[in-house]
Amino acid sequence: MYCLDRDWAGVENLSLIPGSVGAGPMQNIGAYGVEIREVFCELEAYHIRERKVYTFSLNDCAFGYRESVFKKKYRGEFVILSVLFRLHKRPVFNTRYGAIREELDKMGVQELSIRAISQAVINIRSSKLPDPAVVGNAGSFFKNPEVAGDVFARLREAFPAIVGYPVGDPADSVKVKLAAGWLIEQCGWKGFRRGDAGCHASQALVLVNYGHATGSEIYDLSTEILQSVKAKFGVELEREVNII
Repeated sequence: MYCLDRDWAGVENLSLIPGSVGAGPMQNIGAYGVEIREVFCELEAYHIRERKVYTFSLNDCAFGYRESVFKKKYRGEFVILSVLFRLHKRPVFNTRYGAIREELDKMGVQELSIRAISQAVINIRSSKLPDPAVVGNAGSFFKNPEVAGDVFARLREAFPAIVGYPVGDPADSVKVKLAAGWLIEQCGWKGFRRGDAGCHASQALVLVNYGHATGSEIYDLSTEILQSVKAKFGVELEREVNII
């Protein structure tokens, strides 16, 4: 919202992601076709044991799909103090994500703007994802898995409705990113609830705590989901969250 008020473009697709600026680089947060690394310049982080402040460049952070050096290599070693972003005064609109285009049409947007894209993202997120202030959740619990093109072709033969998006350079061997939420939903988990641990009714990718579920109960549920997707599709999901 701070950037929108100043007409600075680049993070509008990340609207309504709960969390702090410092948490953003931890796992290279991303949504609706945009990731933090696309606007990231550098950050300052405090090394807890050495009591020293280090500067990390884009390359130093080794950003990947929901990954960075702070999530694994340096896990628990640094506190991120500040983040410097490189934004755009002239916007480059990113509406590749199909739901955004549909929502913009529904909103009746005639002239594209970063504020319109932001509102479209907010509308989509509000309709699909639970507010963590109301229902306990950590957002997307699993990563969208990537498979080789030939594997996707075989999966599509068996499951014609499977959802997948090509990633990488078409000149190279193309990989396909599968929609983990779709896979989980096909295994019957969407809306599932056992005690206070459950799978959200509107987005199967989100595990929720309805009140008093323990960490072990949430973790055990995630393990059952992993196993069922592996059994049905032969695809291994990976947890996006850090398990403490």
